[in-house]
Amino acid sequence: MSPGRKRSSIAANPVLIGAVTTLVLVVLVFLAYNANNGLPFVPSYDIKVEVPNAAGLVKGNEVRVGGTRVGVITAIVPATQPNGAVIAVLTLKLNSVVEPVPADTTVMIRPRSALGLKYVQLTRGPSTEGLPNGGTLPISHARPEPVEIDEFFDMFDEPTRRASQANLTWFGNAVSGRGVDLNLAIQDLRPFAEQITPLMRNLSSPRTDLAGFIQGLSQNAGVVAPVAETQGQLFVNLDATFQALASVARPYIQESITEGPATLENATINLPKLRPFLVNSATLFHELQPGIASLTGAAPDLASIVTVGTPVLKRSPAFNAQLATTSLAVEAFSTNPSTTLGVVDLTETFSVLKPTLAFITPAQTTCNYLSLLLRNAAQIGSEGGSTGTAQRVMVMATPGGLFDPANPTTSEPLSPNNEGGPASAPANGGPPGSDPANYLHSNPYPYTAAPGQPKNDCEAGRENYIPGQKQIGNTATNPGNKGAFTSTGATAGGSK
Repeated sequence: MSPGRKRSSIAANPVLIGAVTTLVLVVLVFLAYNANNGLPFVPSYDIKVEVPNAAGLVKGNEVRVGGTRVGVITAIVPATQPNGAVIAVLTLKLNSVVEPVPADTTVMIRPRSALGLKYVQLTRGPSTEGLPNGGTLPISHARPEPVEIDEFFDMFDEPTRRASQANLTWFGNAVSGRGVDLNLAIQDLRPFAEQITPLMRNLSSPRTDLAGFIQGLSQNAGVVAPVAETQGQLFVNLDATFQALASVARPYIQESITEGPATLENATINLPKLRPFLVNSATLFHELQPGIASLTGAAPDLASIVTVGTPVLKRSPAFNAQLATTSLAVEAFSTNPSTTLGVVDLTETFSVLKPTLAFITPAQTTCNYLSLLLRNAAQIGSEGGSTGTAQRVMVMATPGGLFDPANPTTSEPLSPNNEGGPASAPANGGPPGSDPANYLHSNPYPYTAAPGQPKNDCEAGRENYIPGQKQIGNTATNPGNKGAFTSTGATAGGSK
């Protein structure tokens, strides 16, 4: 190089500088364009996943595992399943660091922001079998279709918003002015929590089988599913019912709720006192059953009574007007203190007579002894003439009273201890030659169907005579006639 020639520099060549700058820009643009698809010349791991819906996803969306970006979506294509359902097949380009993805990995499409951006989340499973490069995760590994943000807000339509406003208004009215009551309720929740702890412990116990109970409820819901439309109509009808109740909510229902605690307290105190009345009513209706059964035959007669009694009742007001003085007299009598004392005395008298009447009543109603007594008493003076009646009297000698010890074979037989004179023991025969009929037959307390005695056993005055044997009181061989009087001369089931 000659000393007079200048040395040339690359920086002084504008064409070369422009070419280098252009090349750098082209490389940067290429890298920026392919940034979402991964860096070139970097090894990747490609798989496909099937999802129910790819709405909101675009090529280049991220794929994350545990919140970390591990790849991008390179393709989204639709596919039709054998049952006709249309799904989406996503092609994922993953970093080789996650290879292999377990075969039981699950897929879920999640929102990245509230603006609608989404990403694909892979949740690795415990399986040791890996998915090969180019393999596919079937639709069964996709989690339920996510709810879009616009779908979530679409449920708040105009009727729902109006109903929510009405609910908030009524909720506010419900708690308005009830701060003290709410505080007391919160205070009372502590013993409730203490009491509910054992219940929760029992519910959580495996022996309770709460899961089985929930499963049973699920089956029950499945059973009633076919009548869901009918149940829906039920709620429609309930709405009409509640609208009717709303018209009387204030003040009527409100007053009912306010007075409810006092009413319940009063009922708790007084309802047990009604039990004797209810028991007596049940007994009364039970005893009325035979009479009610007889009303069928008596109905025509009762109808005629009503027919005949109607005109009589029409004339009863005039008669009732005449009874005014009688009613006043009865009122004065009933309010007289002496009347009250008399009623008390009568009550005590009948209380004293009750045990006696308990024995006297069956003697007449079952055995007819009073009628027999009156009949026999009437026969005492039944004979007579124009001057009056006469009574027949027979004098009976004392048994054994004519016994002659000097002539024992020709006199009346000996009757020791007979009822005609002093005795040291009941008559029970005697030494040889005594009266063969010298045996005491006495029943001081015969059966008269009295309380504690056999029913329908009227024994007095009809005991069987057993010769040659002493008989005192009721014995197994002398049980009476086992029958009751049906008239003054006959018995049912016994001899006269």
